[in-house]
Amino acid sequence: MGSEYIPPARLAILEADTPVPGVKAKYGSYGGVFRNLFERACATLNPPQPLSAQLDLSYHDIVNDLDAYPDLEAIDAILISGSKYSAYENDEWILRLVDFTRRCLESGRVRVIGVCFGHQIVGRAMGADVGKNDRGWELSVTEHKLTDEGKRLFGMDKISIHEMHRDVVFNLPQGVTKLAHTDVCDVQGMYEPRRLLTVQGHPEFTGDMVREILEMRRYGGIISKDLFEDGMRRVNNKHDGVAVARAFLRFLHE
Repeated sequence: MGSEYIPPARLAILEADTPVPGVKAKYGSYGGVFRNLFERACATLNPPQPLSAQLDLSYHDIVNDLDAYPDLEAIDAILISGSKYSAYENDEWILRLVDFTRRCLESGRVRVIGVCFGHQIVGRAMGADVGKNDRGWELSVTEHKLTDEGKRLFGMDKISIHEMHRDVVFNLPQGVTKLAHTDVCDVQGMYEPRRLLTVQGHPEFTGDMVREILEMRRYGGIISKDLFEDGMRRVNNKHDGVAVARAFLRFLHE
């Protein structure tokens, strides 16, 4: 007998920002950026698979359309993207996102992936403290120290992925396992089986994307010259974004 057919997971990507111009020109939206990441991850599976075998993607601009959210019955999971905004702010669209995330978490069925801002939104929805990190910015390719559960989940002893944040989740919500930490950020990832998986970093980013973001933030006066130069030195270092995306795929089908 052949193996049992497993339908693709219906993953709604909640777009919490608009990409910088160069990224937007190439990928359209953050939905397109994550599509590209998952396509690369599927190509490294054994055996390689088309994206359509793993995921049925939809994109939702939740910043500019407060009614863009999918019907929970029509999806299996959500992925909350990164954002230049702060997850602890009380803009209407952020409050709606926190509420929708909480509904997914409480549904017992719809799984939640959070990336950077999305990681922080999940923390806020679960009652964790979220705010600005006194240790400052974390930028570009950064090595993470994994917990035992992080090593198991990612299938590696350590990972390096792009970072672009100053806001953090300060403490773990009840029932959630920490996956990693760095010298700057204590909670780099959270996990609860068949319920949630988050990372503070950006597995979807590439060197070209981060270079453009760093340049815009430097010349916009958001980051200092020293931070900019330090980030640029590491922008093309090897990173494990595809390995993190494979962990997302396993999580969606566990």
